[in-house]
Amino acid sequence: MQNIFAQIKGDRAIWAIATLLAIFSFLPVYSAASNLAYTGGTGNTFSFFVKHFMHLFLGFAIMYGVHKVPYKYFRGLSMIMIPIVFVLLLVTMLQGTTIEGANASRWIQIPIVNMSFQTSTLAAVVLMVYVARYLSKIRDKDISFKDTVLPLWTPVFLILLLILPANFSTTAIIFTMIMMLAFIGGYPIRYLLIIVGTGLVALTLFVLVAKAFPDAMPNRIDTWMSRIENFSNGADTEADYQIEKAKIAIASGGIQGVGPGKSVQKNFLPQSSSDFIFAIIIEEYGLIGGLFLLILYSWLLFRIVIVSQKSDTIFGKLLVLGVGLPIVFQALINMAVAVELFPVTGQTLPLISSGGTSIWMTCLAIGIILSVSARRQELKDKHDEDDADNPLNILSETI
Repeated sequence: MQNIFAQIKGDRAIWAIATLLAIFSFLPVYSAASNLAYTGGTGNTFSFFVKHFMHLFLGFAIMYGVHKVPYKYFRGLSMIMIPIVFVLLLVTMLQGTTIEGANASRWIQIPIVNMSFQTSTLAAVVLMVYVARYLSKIRDKDISFKDTVLPLWTPVFLILLLILPANFSTTAIIFTMIMMLAFIGGYPIRYLLIIVGTGLVALTLFVLVAKAFPDAMPNRIDTWMSRIENFSNGADTEADYQIEKAKIAIASGGIQGVGPGKSVQKNFLPQSSSDFIFAIIIEEYGLIGGLFLLILYSWLLFRIVIVSQKSDTIFGKLLVLGVGLPIVFQALINMAVAVELFPVTGQTLPLISSGGTSIWMTCLAIGIILSVSARRQELKDKHDEDDADNPLNILSETI
């Protein structure tokens, strides 16, 4: 056991947070999956428990493997991965998969293992690493906007345009996070305003084209519009079914909750084990359970900032913020949707919701953060060893 812990490097608090979130997720996922088990016809909820365990096991294996890689190598890897991600997104979009008449081409099927993979989540991590690499390279340099269009913004907009048709919320989150990282990285604000304006124009053109050719993207624009309208008008309609059930679950939870596995609304919420799992958690564990999760994600945000500040390079600082902030941001959005502070987005709760791709990419991002903190730890240990071997220090200790 000691040998295992000796192999684990990086920020121990982040390891602890990730482990606590993973352990806490088992009971809510097992409880919420009962709806999927019975509607699917098998009635076997234990299989969902095993599946979630395997997703987390593989996720932590990814986290462990990635945290062993010196973070400097992620610079070059991001350059290699950008064209790979582009091809994967293109293949995903061209699938044309539809679910109940709506464009749902967000996943590709992995051969042999017969598993689905949501390519946009991988694209999000790769893009953040790529942007962090570029911003660290131009830091403190006098650049023009024209100099950044081809190497920085062209790959960003091409990838976002491939994600947009099937997943507006993910596109918006990635774009927001990139803008935030660019601002933190010292990219000129006047250039950022140009990018934001360009993004809004591109979105407007996309909506107009989609309205003109509705067969190209069945129902996606209508879905976005209806979600925003339902959120803003406050009236209860059939489209508000999920959010109304989520609010009933939260109201039923009270302070202490109804108890593990005793949720009633899990039987009525279609996405009870993924998008709306926070509502089920509050119903079963009450306000105490909800605050526990909020504290864990806040603690993770705090440690992300600490690791970023202690990094020995600009790239390390921006890399940690680039892959770390979206995790907390996504968690807050998921919680906000459940309590109707935000329109329905379809974003999962990191390391809590069921779903392999979300868990794996979250673990990949955390592994990158741990790689940066591990480098800091190595430098500190080397410095301590050098001080211990210094003859003057040895003499002073003897005296």
